[in-house]
Parts: sequence; C-alpha cells; structure tokens
Amino acid sequence: MNFELQHTDTQSNARAGLITTDHGVIETPIFMPVGTQGTVKGVHMSELENDIQAQIILGNTYHLYLRPGVEILEQAGGLHKFNTWSRPILTDSGGFQVFSLAENRKLHEEGALFRSHIDGSKHLFTPEKVMDLQRSIGADIIMAFDECCPGDADYAYARRSLQLTEQWLDRCFARFNATEPKYGYTQSLFPIVQGCVYPDLRREAAERVAEKGADGNAIGGLAVGEPTEKMYEMIEVVNAILPKDKPRYLMGVGTPINILEAIERGVDMFDCIMPTRNGRNGQLFTRFGTINMRNKKWENDFSPIDPDAHCAIDTRYSKAYLHHLIKAGEMLGLQLASIHNLAFYLWLVKEARRHIVAGDFTTWKSGMVRQLSNRL
Repeated sequence: MNFELQHTDTQSNARAGLITTDHGVIETPIFMPVGTQGTVKGVHMSELENDIQAQIILGNTYHLYLRPGVEILEQAGGLHKFNTWSRPILTDSGGFQVFSLAENRKLHEEGALFRSHIDGSKHLFTPEKVMDLQRSIGADIIMAFDECCPGDADYAYARRSLQLTEQWLDRCFARFNATEPKYGYTQSLFPIVQGCVYPDLRREAAERVAEKGADGNAIGGLAVGEPTEKMYEMIEVVNAILPKDKPRYLMGVGTPINILEAIERGVDMFDCIMPTRNGRNGQLFTRFGTINMRNKKWENDFSPIDPDAHCAIDTRYSKAYLHHLIKAGEMLGLQLASIHNLAFYLWLVKEARRHIVAGDFTTWKSGMVRQLSNRL
C-alpha cells in the first residue's frame, strides 16, 4: 500500500491524498460504508459502485468469523470474491464488537473470551487468531486487535486497558510479519491508538504506534460516550504525533459535522453505521440539514430530497413518496434512505477534498457546518 499526500490546507490540518492498494486507488479524505457481515445493509454492490461511488467498504472480523465462517470465505477465495466487491476492503478486528459484549466477555492477557451473540457459544480471540482470521478474510487493510476502552473510564482502568492493547499490538505485528497473504495480493496492518480521554495516555499510545512504521494508523476508542469536544481534543493530541506521510483513520465516527471537524484536524479515513442505521429509521442527511421522513410535514411535499447532490433518488423520488414508503414499512423506503445517506456522506468528503485542493476548505467547512446543524 502506498499513500501520497497531495495537498494540505493552509489554514488547518486538512489534507487530500491518494491511497493505492492492489484493488484500486482511494482518494482521501474518504468515507467507508460499513458492510459488517459482508454486505452494506439494503444496498446492492452495483449501487455502491455506481450511485454511491464508494471507493472502499468495511467488513467485520467478529461477525464474519461467526457467519459464514472463515472456512467458507477461504473456499470462495476471500471476501472480495464471496461478495463480488472488486475494490478495496478494510476489516475491523472485532475489538469494538467484543467491547460491546461487556456482559458476555472476559479480558485477560492471552486474549478476549466471549460468548457469541447468536447462540451463546464460547470463543477466544487472541491477537494471533485475529491476524489469521483477517488473512483468511482477505481485506486489503486489516486492523490490530485492541480493547476499546469506554469513554467514561477512570484513569486507572484506561491505563490498564492501554497496556493490554499495547501488549496485543506487539503480538499482532509478530504474527502478521510471520505470515503471508492468502490470495495473491498484499495486505496492510494498521495499529490503533487508544488511551481514552487522557492526553498523556493518548500521546504515549500515538508514539508507540508511530514507532511501528505501519502503512497507516488508526485512532480508536472515540465516540464511545465521551463529550464531543473531548473527542476533538484527543484527535488533535494524536495527530500531532502520528506521521504525516501515512493515512490516519478515525474509527466509527460519525455525524457529518464530526467528519468535517476531524478532516480539519488531519484525519483521512472514516467509517460509521449511521448513514444506513439512521436511514432505516427514517432519518436523512442533506446539505441543508437532517430530515425525519416520518414527520407529517413531508406527506404532500413533492420536491426531491436534495436536487443538487449526486444521488440516485434525488431527482426520481419525492419527499412525499419516501415519507409514504417509510410510514408504510416498505423495504424500498429503507433502501432508498440508506442509498441517499451513503451517497451524501461520499459527496461530503468528496466536496471536502475539492475545497482542500482549491484552498478554501476552512471557509467552506464553516458554512457547511452551519447548514448541517439544521433540523428541517
């Protein structure tokens, strides 16, 4: 994998670059639709490629390990062939999913012992096993196994959690370096900076991660309960240390405003379930603000959702029609809302990139944040 830093904003730390992988080139800043179980919920691959214009999607090691299982994925020739996605894929190691199973998991130095949310069966994730699983899944970018520390953890817990994550990180790199990709193309391992909301822990973690000299680096453990301003502060602390010539990935974040604020602070890559999850609940994101399509006010509004955005449903379907579909519980309504939201997120980062290159990102971002704050 190669990263080329092309432009840096003169008034902020916003950057535009190119990530080159064996499955294609990714223009940054970039948003990555989440395909947890090998599919982005309710969205066809052709829609991801053509209407949404996604350049990279995610898979999740925890979920793919449980279903369909790595044996099936290996027989298929990896996740790319299994789900027919020909562009880059990133896999989350499963650390966040194990974190979310707080009542059904135990952490110790060896790894994380947890019960499946599907059938209650017991499983052990070690750093070595997670590297092997991601080799079998076959993503272009794979993530280190870490503990996602709760955003409200006290300092003592955060310190212990970081120590465990750093021990696991060394083992991840040892296993990764001792193994080879399985499907004839290269894979890159990204370490993850943890440390909760404590600047000294974040600095320590960022320095440790930077020393690894990885192809890219991730920032984890944010948007998990801490105040938004604290999240922005931690991004600034970490990005002051992470190397500028490698892509920076902020995991699991977030709202359109979160993304713009993080881009301004030097982040290059994002993922979040919000576009599809919120879409399935009737919330749409537009450049003018958010829309609750369940509200009666849209019942006889025959205007398009956002006539200027690059999205398949904008000029074809009206607010009134989408309101009807969602109120009636029609699957098409949930699909269209998901497609729209993903297309909007991809449009937003593409516009951010365009303004970084043009040299007026800061001015554009300030105006866009004001618009995005509206509830229509």
